Amino acid sequence: MNTTALPFAQVLEELRRSSPLVLSLTNSVAQSITANMLLAVGAAPVMLRDTEEIAQLLPAACGGLLINVGTLSREQAAAQRHAVACARAAGIPWVLDPVAVGFLRFRTDFCRELLELQPTLIRGNASEIRALAGESSGGRGPESTEESTAALQAACSLALRSGAVVLVTGATDYVTDGTRTMALGNGDPLMTRVTAVGCAMGALCAACIASAPDAFTGAAASAAILGIAGENAAARHPLPGSFAAALLDELAALTPSTVVQQTRILTPEGN
Repeated sequence: MNTTALPFAQVLEELRRSSPLVLSLTNSVAQSITANMLLAVGAAPVMLRDTEEIAQLLPAACGGLLINVGTLSREQAAAQRHAVACARAAGIPWVLDPVAVGFLRFRTDFCRELLELQPTLIRGNASEIRALAGESSGGRGPESTEESTAALQAACSLALRSGAVVLVTGATDYVTDGTRTMALGNGDPLMTRVTAVGCAMGALCAACIASAPDAFTGAAASAAILGIAGENAAARHPLPGSFAAALLDELAALTPSTVVQQTRILTPEGN
């Protein structure tokens, strides 16, 4: 038994018991898969744009907030800024997903502004994390041009500077709070062949953090849960179209015991 993964199984159990409501202010491409992924794993999705409704809902009912800048506009930025303020006032954990940050100035400046508002978790690929940390100019749009290992030092620095837990996703997922680091090796390359799986992961992170004793455990649990579901789906459906549906099925079918059995925790170098 992989006893190190027991806390991740407990996160899944608590998530399904409490079914946290996650407000996802995400991009237009990711809305459908984000909602479906949350429903499949046992959480509850909600997506709003109106600032008054956001202010009413967040403190009253939400367990977590996702801020995703994939298709950012100035109007959306205002709503996201307002949502973060409401979440902070209510003590609700929030996740920043800095999609394609670095190359595009507006979203880069906006994400750096949000860093000052103390996100609970920052989730991104290697290029995004390095760009947000000021070490590079970003990748090719939302696609990383670097392996996750290349961003590990930047992730640690970003975590220490921002106070957030940082999750770098890739072939190996890294979770760090700047002083401790965990590497997880679950997943399948098909997860990069279906649009917005990474963006939807940000919402899963918010649900897991809402169900975990701390953000580090919640972030690591989300990487294990989605990675295991992805590799199990790919084993049955090796082409992108059927894989997309199978991924949701595997999330719904995932059991705590499977999480314990299949989680692969690696050395911080990914070996």
